[in-house]
Amino acid sequence: MNALEIKNLTKKFGDFAAVDNMSLSIAEGEIFGFLGANGAGKSTTINMISGLLRSNEGEILILGKNISKHRKHAKMNIGIVPQDLSIYEELTAHENVKFFAGLYGLRGSDLNKRVEEALEFVGLSDKHKSFPKNFSGGMKRRLNIACAIAHRPMLIIMDEPTVGIDPHSRNYILQSVKKLNEMGSTIIYTSHYMEEVEEICSRIAIVDHGKIIAEGTKEELKAIITDTKDISIAVKSAGNADLGKLKDIKGVETVSLQDNTIKINSDAGVSNLNEIIEHLITSGVQIRSLEEKAPNLETVFLTLTGRNLRD
Repeated sequence: MNALEIKNLTKKFGDFAAVDNMSLSIAEGEIFGFLGANGAGKSTTINMISGLLRSNEGEILILGKNISKHRKHAKMNIGIVPQDLSIYEELTAHENVKFFAGLYGLRGSDLNKRVEEALEFVGLSDKHKSFPKNFSGGMKRRLNIACAIAHRPMLIIMDEPTVGIDPHSRNYILQSVKKLNEMGSTIIYTSHYMEEVEEICSRIAIVDHGKIIAEGTKEELKAIITDTKDISIAVKSAGNADLGKLKDIKGVETVSLQDNTIKINSDAGVSNLNEIIEHLITSGVQIRSLEEKAPNLETVFLTLTGRNLRD
C-alpha cells in the first residue's frame, strides 16, 4: 500500500497555480526527499497533505483513504515537524509533548507513556522538566520532533528539521530519521542541505513551478543529466606507459594526457577506479593525486531548474 498518493492535485491563488496538476505516490517504508526552491510549490503541497489547505482539484490519499472524506484517519496517521519551531517556551519539555499528543486523543497513563517514549527517543528525558527557552537550537529541534511523533504516526513530514543547528545535532536528527523509518514510519523529508538528502532518502522528487519535473533514486536523477564520470590523475611522469590500454578497462571511454594529468572519462555505473590505479602502478607511473568527479544532486537540481535550492 502507498503511504501517500496524490492525484492531479491543483491549488490556485487567484490566477496563479502554486501546485499544478501534481501526481505522486510514496510507498510505505520510504524516506522520500521532496525538493524545491522557494516558491516552487513544495510548501503549498505539504500544507495540503497536512490538511492546512484545501485543494481546488485532485485528491490526496493517506494509507489508501481520501483525506477529504476521512479527516480523522489522516490526522491520526500524520506527524508534522514544521520548519518554524512549534513549541511553547512557557511550558516544560514534558508539557509541550503532552499538549501536542493530547490533541490526538491520548489520555491518562497511555498519554504519559507516549510522552516519555518520545522524549527518550530524541534524547531529552533528562530535560523533561526544563523549559525550551534554555535549550540550544538543536535541542529545540529535537523537542519539535518529539511533539510530532508521540502519537506514533505512520507518515511523518519533516520540513527542514536541521535548519540552523550545529553539526552534532544535525547528525543526531539524521540518525533519528533513519531509526523512525526502521521502526515503520514513512518519512517525507525536505531540506536545503543536499548532502542530507543524498544520505538518507531512498527516492527524491524535484518540484518546480508547481510541477514534479523529475523523480527517482539519486542515481536515476543523476543519470538524467549525464551517465559518465570524469577521473583526473596527476602523475610525476607518464613515462613510457601505454595509456591506450586503459581503454581496455571496463567502462573507460576516453583517455588523454594533459600537462602530466591523465584525464579519463568513464561510465558512471562502473566501479573501475581500483583497476585503473593498479594498471598505472604496474606500468611504473607515480601517482601524485587523484580526483573523481560525478554529478551530485546539487548539480542535478541546478541543471533542471536553473537555480540553486536555496534561492
